[in-house]
Amino acid sequence: MDSKILMESGTNELEVLEFNVSGNSYGINVAKIKEIIPYQPVTPVPNSHPSIEGIFMPRDIMITAIDLRNCLQRGTSEPGGLFIVTNFNNLDIAFHVDTVLGIHRVSWTEITKPNETVSTVDESISTGIIKIDNKLVIILDFEKILSDINPETGLKVEEVDLIEKNSKRNEKSILIAEDSLLLNKMIVESLKKAGYVQLIHTANGQEAWDVIQDCKNKGTLKDDIQCVITDIEMPMMDGHRLTKLIKTDEATKNIPVIIFSSLVNDEMRKKGESLGADAQLSKPEIGNLVRLVDGLLLD
Repeated sequence: MDSKILMESGTNELEVLEFNVSGNSYGINVAKIKEIIPYQPVTPVPNSHPSIEGIFMPRDIMITAIDLRNCLQRGTSEPGGLFIVTNFNNLDIAFHVDTVLGIHRVSWTEITKPNETVSTVDESISTGIIKIDNKLVIILDFEKILSDINPETGLKVEEVDLIEKNSKRNEKSILIAEDSLLLNKMIVESLKKAGYVQLIHTANGQEAWDVIQDCKNKGTLKDDIQCVITDIEMPMMDGHRLTKLIKTDEATKNIPVIIFSSLVNDEMRKKGESLGADAQLSKPEIGNLVRLVDGLLLD
């Protein structure tokens, strides 16, 4: 199945690949997918995490295969099915699934965040739920799944401790748009540790845009929002749409926008550049995020 569907940037739409594991429907943003290939035998890795099936080398590139059925606590996958080969956080990872059902174009406004009855900050592996053909499809948080297996793939918050202190940071105000409660909290804590204490954090692009409009109406935009840090994947409004709105508004176009996302690969970087993003960075690099903010606000 061709996973590369061309989409105009900044439309607040995404392509969701629906797939099946143990009779249940799940989804993944097509932007994360490199290819979908038939299952092939893997080489087990001694002493590895139970969800790691092993490694294999299509076209001389070593890829780790993860048993998604095991991750979802639904047993262990048998040989067969498909590998969804993904790329995010600058890593190539294959997820073993039963079948692929199709690709759906949807708006971020159609995706509902899981409520507190089915998720917590630390435990949820779902970023959203969407209704497709009268059934609920759970959008999985593949970054969380991967970081649970190997914490080294998550935010490297210890990098912030190595950054030289600068008293000018506490004078600058930053707006953050990040839907993951855990990542939102970690980004805020890391920026505060570096000295950026004037922070407004929101759960998606729509909330961030509402804050911007409120500051415009109050006449406090220049003081309250001097930089925007945004994820790409968010319900209601994604980071590309937020960036487009900021950069096409005369009142806000000079506010620096940093896209901080697991999806920053070559293709997505071009989209971000076309929308006017001032900088883009892959999510594990929290130390470099502080340095980027310094370069835009302090130099």
